Amino acid sequence: MRPGSTLAKAVQHIDDRLVKKVMRLLLRLGLVPRAFALLETTGRRSGQPRLTPVGNGLIDGTFWLIAARGESADYVRNLRHHSAVRLRIGRRWYHGHAAALPEDDVDRRLEYILAHFGRLRSMDARALQTSIRLGESTPIVVRIDLIDHEL
Repeated sequence: MRPGSTLAKAVQHIDDRLVKKVMRLLLRLGLVPRAFALLETTGRRSGQPRLTPVGNGLIDGTFWLIAARGESADYVRNLRHHSAVRLRIGRRWYHGHAAALPEDDVDRRLEYILAHFGRLRSMDARALQTSIRLGESTPIVVRIDLIDHEL
């Protein structure tokens, strides 16, 4: 398959229109385990809040995540323009500043995240790896330093 292939486009469409839509709703209602979180960025063109469901990567006041679509992910492009973000973990919102780390080792970072979380997060990691493979993308690590972290 080549980038932009029919399969890659289909995977992206299903992820955007079905999976993320359902996850956003469940996260807003607080019906999803703490293995997941809701990332709020500011739209780079619209200036409006944009919500993206992500795997929970909160470790010692820093939130780590792997952007499966890498630099082409809308939320990565948004945070490059506006680094201030919010994260909803459980029923609480946290403020932070995000940075994409293209030099960070994605596989090593994913192992680090999974070492701190249970079975649900490891199932999410397998889904992430499948999405990366089928979507023909180059993933990137994102670090969010939380300002008001108190768990």
